[in-house]
This record gives sequence, C-alpha cells and structure tokens, in this order.
Amino acid sequence: MHSYEIFTESTADLTQELVDQMGVQVIPMEFTLDGKDYLNYPDNRQLSPKEFYDGLRAGGSSTTAQVNSERMKEAFRPVLEAGQDILYLVFSSGLSGTWQSARMALEELQEEFPDRKLRFVDTRNASMGEGLLVWYAARMRAEGQTLDQVADYMEQNWESFNSWFTVDDLMFLKRGGRLSGGAAIAGTLLGIKPVLHVDHEGHLVNVEKVRGRRASLDSLARHYREHGLDKKNNVVFISHGDCLEDAKYLEKQIRQAGAKEVYLGAIGPVIGAHSGPGTVALFFVGDGR
Repeated sequence: MHSYEIFTESTADLTQELVDQMGVQVIPMEFTLDGKDYLNYPDNRQLSPKEFYDGLRAGGSSTTAQVNSERMKEAFRPVLEAGQDILYLVFSSGLSGTWQSARMALEELQEEFPDRKLRFVDTRNASMGEGLLVWYAARMRAEGQTLDQVADYMEQNWESFNSWFTVDDLMFLKRGGRLSGGAAIAGTLLGIKPVLHVDHEGHLVNVEKVRGRRASLDSLARHYREHGLDKKNNVVFISHGDCLEDAKYLEKQIRQAGAKEVYLGAIGPVIGAHSGPGTVALFFVGDGR
C-alpha cells in the first residue's frame, strides 16, 4: 500500500491498462448521449468510445457535467479512513468548474481528517495531457518521492507539459463557442483544419490553420520536433476521437523524431462531446507552452 493515493478524473482519458500499471484512482465524470446518462469509466463499462462517436456521427447530441464535491468525497473518504493521504491532479480550471468542486471537497475533508494530508494540483490540461501529469506523478511516487515533493514538482512544472490538438469537424468547435458559425462553415468548405494548444491559463486556443487533414497531423509532429525536450527519453501520449489510423500516422512521425515510449488512447466521451470525432491530440514534455 502506498502512503498516499493519486487521484484524477476520467477527463484524463487514461486507459484501464495505464490506470492499473500506475496504481492510481480515477473518478468517473458524467455525460449524456441523446438524453441518456452515463458515467465515463476508464474500462468503458457503460459505453465505449466507438459507440459514443458512432452516436455523434449519426446526429446524436451529448452534454457533460463536472464531478460534484459529494462524489469526490465518496471516493476520497475510504482512503483517508485507511490512514492514507491524497494527491489529486485536477482537470484544467480553464475548461471546467471541477477545480472548484475539488477545492470544496478537500477543504471539507481536511476538517474531518485533520491528521491527513490532502493536496490538489490544477493540471491546466485535459485528455491525456492531464493523464501525462498523472503518469509522471505515479512514476515519482514509485521512485520514493513524497506527496509534497510530487505536488510541488507538478505546481512548479505544469507549464512544461505541452498539449496540441487538431479537430476534424469544425462544427463541434462552433457548438462549444470556440468558432463562429460563419467561420465553421467557411472552414469546412475550404478544408481548413485548426491546430490548437492549451495556453498558460489552461484554455484551448487556436494557434494556426492548415488546409487538409494530413497537413494538420504533420503540424502536430512539427511542434513536437520544435518544442519537445529530450526527444529520446520523452514519454509521449496521443489520444484520438475514434480515428486510430490517424493517431498511428502521428505516432510514426513522433517515433521518427526520437521518442521511444509512446502511448495511444481514446478521447473519452467527456472531452469528445466538445471536440467531436476525428480529433487527434499530442502531449509531451517541452520547452514551455
């Protein structure tokens, strides 16, 4: 048993294999598809990413909800009662109110368990970018570093975790308020694909526009070549919205650039409801955002 547990939410898009390998705990987040409610677990026990994206492609609609503080406390309390401490790596405060729920839950539990240590870190990241911070935290714990050492590192170095995205369907950015209706229609007609990243506040921002799907994937690889640190030993995460072949195309380029440890995973329904099918995202440790 570890002296402390590492928690995150299902927005980290970690596969069940990675969750088991790292020994972390994942709080499921809620989403709806065509009016039916689901919880997003790493093992996809209620709905698989394939089923979810097929539903969106068929014209279905999806909404999401942040984890409320009561569900968090239900997850945390057994760990605290067992005498363990908690490090919670939280979905970007720039994209969700989950951070506020986390603050409320941990402050209330700190009063209930004054002898336990509870720390939470705003990852300012999403999808497997959030998951990459969790991966490093779990590795540091395995190396014997304390909760405070890991939390301090994450708070001091979160800007080194780079996140780059491209989306295939501009209408999902329109629905999320990140693109006007006119720009979405014009961009679709012209075959424009945006390349976005997560900025210093944890918001998604449009960095460039390229014409064509392949060019957008090439752009992600270029950002890795330009900004990735220690490319030979860099751990790289790639997540995708039910477009595995595109993710593999990007993986090949990343490996050619030097990376030896690359993990692929699906963008789950909570993130995918806002990015849509065909999204590809790249995450790595780099020279700042």
